[in-house]
Amino acid sequence: MSSLTLFRQRHAREAALAAVCAILFLTFLDNTIVSVALADIQTSLGSSVTGLQWIVDGYMLAFAALMLTGGTLGDLLGRKRVMLAGVTIFCAGSIVAAVAHGTSTLIAGRIVMGLGAAASEPGTLSLIRHIYPEREERAVALGVWAAVSGLALSLGPVIGGVLISGAGWRWIFWFGLGFGAVALAVAAVTLTESKDPEGRKLDVPGLAAGATAIVAATFGVIEGENRGYGTWWIEALFAAAAVLVVVFVLIERRVPDPVLKLAFLRDPTFTAANVVAFATNLSVFSVFFFTALYLKLISNFSGYQIALVFTPLAAAMIVAGPFAGRWTARVGPRVPMVLGCLLAGVGLLLVDHQLTATTSVAALAWPLAIAGLGFGIALVTMTAAVLTLVPPEESGMAASTVNTSRELGGVFGVAVLGAVVNAQLTSGLTEKLVKLGIPKVFRDTVITFVTTGGNITTAENSPAAKGHLKIVAKVLAAAEDSAGHGVHLALEIAGGIVLAAAVVAAFAARHRVVRVEEVEG
Repeated sequence: MSSLTLFRQRHAREAALAAVCAILFLTFLDNTIVSVALADIQTSLGSSVTGLQWIVDGYMLAFAALMLTGGTLGDLLGRKRVMLAGVTIFCAGSIVAAVAHGTSTLIAGRIVMGLGAAASEPGTLSLIRHIYPEREERAVALGVWAAVSGLALSLGPVIGGVLISGAGWRWIFWFGLGFGAVALAVAAVTLTESKDPEGRKLDVPGLAAGATAIVAATFGVIEGENRGYGTWWIEALFAAAAVLVVVFVLIERRVPDPVLKLAFLRDPTFTAANVVAFATNLSVFSVFFFTALYLKLISNFSGYQIALVFTPLAAAMIVAGPFAGRWTARVGPRVPMVLGCLLAGVGLLLVDHQLTATTSVAALAWPLAIAGLGFGIALVTMTAAVLTLVPPEESGMAASTVNTSRELGGVFGVAVLGAVVNAQLTSGLTEKLVKLGIPKVFRDTVITFVTTGGNITTAENSPAAKGHLKIVAKVLAAAEDSAGHGVHLALEIAGGIVLAAAVVAAFAARHRVVRVEEVEG
């Protein structure tokens, strides 16, 4: 083979890898880019805290529930075809979100975007195996894949902060549309089609049981805070979710081509990696969702300032990624996973300590950098461990499994911790207003104002406020205190969860990665 032919082949592979990574970057970026726009969206659309939760979770829920199915469809119908269709759906959802004039429409757009991400992201790994059949070159490409997924999560708030300051929150979705269109065009030209339908079948019962369980649990958590967790249909949702999880496991044990190979979970390192994936992403979203909301609403930060705040976190994740990959290859996954979770947990608790109404960019930069180092190490290590555990032909399912755990961590982080914050904004604030002697009609006005992003002037000039203007300052201070307490509590819970994941990794993960088939043998 001539040197010119080799050069062309290498160039074609690099272009194809760039296209795959661009699609991967797009789908993971949209997990976090919207977090810094929530306060502006709340003010613009009058969204409640529950509405904000669904704006974030609508995307991740669709992504998590259908990701494993997207991989199977790619194997059956063609990975390039399904990936391009997914990016097209993502772009369509971006348009809906960008032009939305109500919270419901925006949530619908986010769900459509999540459907597109679920179709396009799983094929990225399968195509890498096709692009790089040689083991050594594929290992390098997989390292790039893992680094890009972490990079996208970390850069989301930075890019989002710049966009909302320069052009407004809608441009986050126009940016996604433009980036997606370019990625679609490049992928269409550079990628070749591949599929593996031999012996593969779509596990419809498993998909239906798993996806319905996730949706039921998430809906119960988010809506339970508003309707009351003792409401009969909320309790029914949780019961249905529990039953469906059992049904899912029973189905996956019996079908010949399961959506999730349960044998993976018998390996303690694989299980530990999924626990770490869930916990770290839950923690990542506690930082991005709640810290950004606090800085915008209480500390009065601009979009540019929020972008500056999260830049050290993004930089630390970028630096930690390659280092973590090499370290894991040398010493195994246990120590890096444990250290990553410890740094992330300590960083979260330090962010919690530094987060005040009068905080500064410099005060938050160093604890966020510590958290970023931890997130970067943990995310790359657990991905590398999972991909090493399984044979190359099963790496797509294994990576989709751990990515599903990541998305579920984000879903339940926003849902559960959001319920904690929302409880402080309603019941906690109500208690404070009662102690201040605020009449009930004005208490309702204040609660509505705080939870839907109304402005101070509207609240002060409302008919219910007449005769009580002398205590408006105390009321607003109580609202600020309740919101702040909820955010601090959420950060503390998230820090505790990721520290608990460090303990799981310490006891469950092996020093040396052992293939799943070795364990089964």
